[in-house]
Amino acid sequence: MSDAAIRRGRDHLAALAGPLAALDDELARIDGWGRHLARVLVRGGRLLAVGNGGSAAQAQHLTGELVGRYRDDRAPLAAIAMHAETSTLTAILNDYGIQEAFARQVHAHGREGDVLACLSTSGRSPNVLAAAATGRRRGLTVWALTGSRPNPLAFLCDDALSVDAASAATAQEVHQVAIHLLCAAVDAELGESGVGALSEASS
Repeated sequence: MSDAAIRRGRDHLAALAGPLAALDDELARIDGWGRHLARVLVRGGRLLAVGNGGSAAQAQHLTGELVGRYRDDRAPLAAIAMHAETSTLTAILNDYGIQEAFARQVHAHGREGDVLACLSTSGRSPNVLAAAATGRRRGLTVWALTGSRPNPLAFLCDDALSVDAASAATAQEVHQVAIHLLCAAVDAELGESGVGALSEASS
């Protein structure tokens, strides 16, 4: 490995260190989100998740951990990543345009009391903003994972975890850790409420 590559790697890690350490201040918020989400899902509600590009991949990572499992064995939980509905997504893009890509799906699938997770490092993606606005109108609890504030998405949502980072890559890396912390909080709430072993009862 060249000296330049080593310097780039160290610079990358140095840029990540501060925002990752700052996540410690968000642990209570993430735990609260996880416990709320667990209660919604146990009652038959669902999580909808939206994002573009790398944030779309993270939205799908989150839903995969819930429908599958994060760490503890348990019943599958209802979670849908809107971008992964490819036929629906392309139909909406073709007929209604990119701004409606997620909002129309939130309107179709979201029910009052469900949770919508909106991921956007800029906090300014028009299709994510439209989804958040639709979720609020339909009575969903809307959370955001964003980059630095101020940004419109953090303002629009019920609550937001915003990562103060110089680059989208750093914000996304911290978002990934936050997603795992959220999943751990869901599992903890299910275990403490006696629901964690549902997978055996439902098989």
